[in-house]
Amino acid sequence: MKFHVLTLFPEMILNGMNTSITGRAMEKELISVNAVNIRDFTKSKHLKVDDYPYGGGAGLVMQAEPVYLAYESIAEKMEKKPRVVFVTPCGNTFNQTMAEEFAKEEELVILCGHYEGIDERVLEMIVTDRVSIGDYVLTGGELPAMVMMDCISRLVPGVLHNDVSAEFESFHDNLLEYPQYSRPEEFMGKRVPDVLLSGHHANVEKWRREQSILRTALYRPDLLEKAELTQKEKEWLEQKMNEKEN
Repeated sequence: MKFHVLTLFPEMILNGMNTSITGRAMEKELISVNAVNIRDFTKSKHLKVDDYPYGGGAGLVMQAEPVYLAYESIAEKMEKKPRVVFVTPCGNTFNQTMAEEFAKEEELVILCGHYEGIDERVLEMIVTDRVSIGDYVLTGGELPAMVMMDCISRLVPGVLHNDVSAEFESFHDNLLEYPQYSRPEEFMGKRVPDVLLSGHHANVEKWRREQSILRTALYRPDLLEKAELTQKEKEWLEQKMNEKEN
């Protein structure tokens, strides 16, 4: 999968993505990250890409032309019009379902804003998706862009050592991931649950499923509304929640 990031700070994108799992994926050419410097497309001799907003107000606004020319430098090499994600508080909140949808794209363009925003005209011309990573304000779109690329990259075949693991992480089927344990069997008086030491795979899977349901009910009950639970699981959960209340 190819990511193209339109940014004022390409080194920030490349330094962040060149480490850990995504870094190894780039080395293996499972993903690629093309950080396009918007400043390279300004006609200002001082490499200026922003100006004061019409109508007055605080701050500066990124100008339309450099952004559009940066986009064109990518789009003209593609067979079809690319999907362009603009990182903005105005967008829909990024989630696992959205990541799975973006992961189906062979190439994805992410536009990072700065200052007080980007001239709306160019956004209307090139942006297909407006996405937010949460209800708070950051200094620019680079960190959200890396958050999204990290999440999407994990869904690209071969990026994770064990491709099956991506199917059972948090938010799969709208449930949080079950608790994890490793050696030793006992730590400061706390033991690993016996079922995980039993070697009985069916029982282990049943326990993990139940723990995912319980953990979601405790920490993210809003997700349960979309989770598909059997009647037996609903009854089990109701019993467990009653036990905790008592």
